[in-house]
Amino acid sequence: MTGINQRGRYGRYIQIILTIVDFLIINLAFILTSKLTPEFTLVDSRLVWLLANIAYIPAAALLSHTQTSRSIGMEHVILSALRSVGMHAPIFICALYFLDITTIPWQAFAEFYGIMFILLPIWWVVSRMIIKHYRRNGRNFARIVIVGTNPMGTRLYETIISDIGFGYQVLGIFDRKPGHDTPTELYQGSIDNLEEFVRQNAIDEIFCALPADSSNDVDIQRTLLIAEKNVVQFYYVPQISRFLSRNYEMDALGTIPVMSMRHQPLAHLSNRIYKRLFDIIVSSTFLIFSPLIFIPVAIAIKISSPGPIFFRQKRTGYRGREFYCWKFRTMRVNANADTQQATKNDPRKTRLGNILRKTSIDELPQFINVFIGDMSVVGPRPHMLSHTEQYSQLINRYMARHYIKPGITGWAQINGYRGQTDELWMMERRVEHDVWYIEHWSTMLDIKIIFRTVINAIQGEQNAF
Repeated sequence: MTGINQRGRYGRYIQIILTIVDFLIINLAFILTSKLTPEFTLVDSRLVWLLANIAYIPAAALLSHTQTSRSIGMEHVILSALRSVGMHAPIFICALYFLDITTIPWQAFAEFYGIMFILLPIWWVVSRMIIKHYRRNGRNFARIVIVGTNPMGTRLYETIISDIGFGYQVLGIFDRKPGHDTPTELYQGSIDNLEEFVRQNAIDEIFCALPADSSNDVDIQRTLLIAEKNVVQFYYVPQISRFLSRNYEMDALGTIPVMSMRHQPLAHLSNRIYKRLFDIIVSSTFLIFSPLIFIPVAIAIKISSPGPIFFRQKRTGYRGREFYCWKFRTMRVNANADTQQATKNDPRKTRLGNILRKTSIDELPQFINVFIGDMSVVGPRPHMLSHTEQYSQLINRYMARHYIKPGITGWAQINGYRGQTDELWMMERRVEHDVWYIEHWSTMLDIKIIFRTVINAIQGEQNAF
């Protein structure tokens, strides 16, 4: 019991350390701005310095917890860092004017917030990566139990163990009987065993995934009472289909909780314009320097096997329209290229083709497709026409992935759902991730996907063949 009670002993200090570094960055920005523009502290350097630090307190109180949140994505971390800078600015500037300190030039403010705008998000991203690494090594974890062996409880368990960087350790699963996919070693019996287990194992959080119906009302109420009695955080997981993955907002009608669905972000014209501008900037920048990669790859392809340098194939694009997708040729010329998907040990592939596929270099000509508007840098991967015809009959919402332009990389790909799909569930998961991306799109999410794609390409992807 001694070891259990001391788990996460230093976890409570993490947020304090991170916040201290935030203030150090603000002071670094203050010093650099003072060197660049001495007028920044012309009136009273100590007073201006004090106000610069005090102005960050509201942001530290309201937003800095994002750095240590176990489930928030990196793109939200960056946005929160930028919001903290945006929150600091009006408080600081208004305080200066309230105290009649009006001689500071706007150039100084631009320099000060320009430095913060760069350094603070970088620090938040780095600190987030450090924390996730810390948690992956078994530190700063939360001990949890799951109540419910139904499909939602199983999905919750699979999500938690998919990334140990969340910092969760599932110690037990409870329900009246184990489910088909419930790990035998984790099943601890019915709710009758829950309270003793919570006490003996110093549980931090309980996730209740029982359906909210009359047959489970007593068990849900008991679970909640056990959590409150033992000062354990309680979370209720609503029963939502994996295909109802859109953004929802929690509201209330009297005392009844109600979830309202948000519109898809890319349904707004302004967001589509932002995404297209992003695509043009990225693709044009890449194409300017592309000869450095394209020329040696083209020579290598020509030397390695007879045939064209590029492979052009019809694929399904935006709103089901067909377009020609460009790739570097990685196979010997064959008659099945438009109907047969590449497999791990496909005899049609060349030795060079294996390397190009493993590093995703074969996909780089698709920046041409992005530039001319057939594709986007990030989006659902375009499929062969035969696959579209086949899977649209087998998978609900398959065609929903064509509400936006297809991409060179996507949310499904960085989560491991790329390459061969020889079983239906593999394509179902890919579609599920594609639809999730469409319903949660943001520019920061695109940047995150691009960053992880580059990292995966450098490391070499297991499913890239």
